[in-house]
Amino acid sequence: MKNQKKRRRCIFLLLFLVTLLLSPSLAGQTDYAPYFYDNGPSSTNGNMALFSISEDTEVGTQLYILNGTDPEGDAVWFGLTFEKGTREYLRVDPKSGNITLIQELDREKQGEILAFVSITDGRNKVVETIRVFVTDANDEQPEFQNLPFTVDVPEDTAAGSSIYRIQAVDKDMGSGGSVNYYLLVDHVHSPGFTMDGHSGVLRIKPGETLDYETTATHFVIVVAKDGGGQYKGKHQVLTSTATITINVLDAQDTPPAFVGTPYFGYVYEVSLPGSEISTVFAKDGDEGNPNSIHYSITNGSEGVFTINSTSGCISLTAYPVTLRNELYEIQVKATELGPSEELLDYYTMTVVTVRVVDLNNHPPTFYGENGPQSQFEVTMYEHPPEGEILRGLKITVNDSDQGANAKFKLRLVGPGHVLRVVPQTVLNEAQVTVIVEDSAAIDYEKGKSLTYKLLAVEIDTPERFSATADIVIHLLDTNDNTPRFTSEYYIARIPENSPGGSNVVSVTANDPDSGLWGEVKYSIYGSRYDLFLIHPSSGIIYTQAWAILDAEVKSKYNFYVKAEDTEGKYSLAEVFVTVLDINDHAPEFDDSLVERTMVIGAPVKVEAIDADAGSPNNIIEYSIMQAEPDNIFDINAETGEIKLKSYIKSMEIVQNITKQKDCRWSLVVQARDRGSPSFSTTAVVNIDITEATQINGPMADFLLQSRDNPMKALGMVAGVISILVGVTVLISTATFLRNTKSNRIMPARRIVIRRRLPRDRKPWTFNVPFRGDQEAGSVNVNLNNKGGPRCSRSKPKPTPPRAPCLPPPSCPPPSSNPRPSERPRHWAAVPTVSGGLTCTGSRSSSQSREINISSDTSRIPVSSALVSELKMRLEQKIIESNSSYY
Repeated sequence: MKNQKKRRRCIFLLLFLVTLLLSPSLAGQTDYAPYFYDNGPSSTNGNMALFSISEDTEVGTQLYILNGTDPEGDAVWFGLTFEKGTREYLRVDPKSGNITLIQELDREKQGEILAFVSITDGRNKVVETIRVFVTDANDEQPEFQNLPFTVDVPEDTAAGSSIYRIQAVDKDMGSGGSVNYYLLVDHVHSPGFTMDGHSGVLRIKPGETLDYETTATHFVIVVAKDGGGQYKGKHQVLTSTATITINVLDAQDTPPAFVGTPYFGYVYEVSLPGSEISTVFAKDGDEGNPNSIHYSITNGSEGVFTINSTSGCISLTAYPVTLRNELYEIQVKATELGPSEELLDYYTMTVVTVRVVDLNNHPPTFYGENGPQSQFEVTMYEHPPEGEILRGLKITVNDSDQGANAKFKLRLVGPGHVLRVVPQTVLNEAQVTVIVEDSAAIDYEKGKSLTYKLLAVEIDTPERFSATADIVIHLLDTNDNTPRFTSEYYIARIPENSPGGSNVVSVTANDPDSGLWGEVKYSIYGSRYDLFLIHPSSGIIYTQAWAILDAEVKSKYNFYVKAEDTEGKYSLAEVFVTVLDINDHAPEFDDSLVERTMVIGAPVKVEAIDADAGSPNNIIEYSIMQAEPDNIFDINAETGEIKLKSYIKSMEIVQNITKQKDCRWSLVVQARDRGSPSFSTTAVVNIDITEATQINGPMADFLLQSRDNPMKALGMVAGVISILVGVTVLISTATFLRNTKSNRIMPARRIVIRRRLPRDRKPWTFNVPFRGDQEAGSVNVNLNNKGGPRCSRSKPKPTPPRAPCLPPPSCPPPSSNPRPSERPRHWAAVPTVSGGLTCTGSRSSSQSREINISSDTSRIPVSSALVSELKMRLEQKIIESNSSYY
């Protein structure tokens, strides 16, 4: 037991020692939590304590950087959370700690953001609560309170009085939340008001008054403006507008006014006391709150008239026979009554004119031959001359009253400006005359009768009595119209195979006249077209019984038709007749057997003619019906050109096909027109196949094209020869006439000085280009050789002397030579001539070449006979020139 106790003590001691030894190392391995840096509210990194942000910050802006550390130096991560159910405005990057705005801010809705930021090293996490304050930006407009603004103001309110106060609230803070007011004044809105900029009190402008009668309602636009502030980096001032409606209340400040002035009244011979003469009416000028009106007579009644103070009715108080004046002017006063029926100081005056007149008891009356009459009738021909009087009307008008009561006007009521009545103003009685003004309007065709109302109306009477009478004018017809065709021209078409007597077209003409004058007779105007007839009554145009229409002979006809009435009045219309082509001709070849020679590679052509006049009857299509051998030829369906198949390119292929040496093939060609029904004809075409020759050029092409028609080639050759002969004759004639006009050929003498030429002078050399050669040759003329000029060809020398030239035809004659001083001094008299010299060419050339000796500006080719004559004359002139020189 003792040993076991010792062992336990030893083990306990050993454990205690081990614990003491291990305790320092365990102490070094303690894990501490990370923490945020607290850098203060003005810092942009740390734990975001007391951080603020403007409400106009753009979404996506980086606002802050969470910054912290771990005591052990381990990596840390950041987090950002919000309370459940709240809007999340911010987001953090876990690694970098960058905090970004992800939703727009509005301070007026939420002034601070409550969030939780955290930092962790993966084992320990620290969470802190932060409050981000949203600062104000000037983003809110002032808002008017208690809209709409309406105020009622009495019109007698004193100038400068306060009439209304408005209020606008701006939710922004600071200067952006302060509001000032002002009125927007223009030519539309009333300028008679002013507003206090701070309080919003609206006042009547000093010196201005309101007037209900002028303007009952004013509209004033007020502007509320904040004090301005920063918004997204710029200074911004926001405004709002509202309209104040000012209703002006009427006040008793305007006197009454009479309505319907001036006033008149009449007293008649039968009037009784108490009869109403006239009634006046006045109303208060203050229409918004009018007072009652009291009427009274102040002067002019002379005791015979009275007025009702309430209604304004003026009445007669005596019999008319007791009235001493014919005219009374009664002064009436209208006064406003107060609430207690007292007379106020507001009143107005007017004058009522009363005339005593005879009783107008007789209206105008129309009389005929047998007494009063209400209808008058007359019969006349249409279109009477203007200014003519309707003598069949015997009308008298009368009014039995006297004076102004018997004065009335006459007028006709009906179609205007056709008739007029005379006189137009009548006193008591007058004879009525009706005169024609517009003859064209009185037309039987427009109406067989005219009806007018003759109206008589009193002028100066209050009763305006009137009377009416009907005037009925019965018209008789005259032949005043010309037959008119329904169209200026008629177009007809008729087939060419139509038999004689066929209808072509029907023409119609109308004559609105009645009876025999309206009957129309038709005829063909002129005698050029006897193929057609027209029925004189119906207007049907038809062909003669013997007429044969042929579109191939003539397909267009035009002529005139005449419509005539019984008195010879007529009109014309033109008729165009087209003869429609019928397919009545078959295509025809020149011959039923056609001989052709075909060169391999070139087509031959067959042609048929269809005598029909128009398309498609004369359009021909060609086809090969039969060929021996078959499948050798192709034919163009439109042109009729026949050619070999494309694989036949040489005579060897042809001979291999035919196994014959003559190479003569036959085929049957059909020509069919496109008419309906279609006609066709055929021809046998014999074709000799040959190889193309080696002849090239236009002449070879022409000979190949005319190989089947030798007369064509012969005619072409004869024509060319005739043209060449004609050109030669013309040139010779022109040259002869030119020489004849100048009398004779006179070489121009160019003499500079008179001295002898050395005997050993060198011959002249003329550089003349030979026609057809590539290089120019030269002609040497030896003037010292008495045997005549010698023509030789040599190469040009470096500086050959140039032959003098004849002047152009427009120059003066040889006698008018220039002065010797204008000539070069080292030349003697040298004759010049224009002509041609024929020289013998080389042996290899079969044609002669012409040498033209001409001036620098013109060269005239001539015949060899003319050249010989010029040559002789040149020698003679040279000899004469030398003799005169020596």
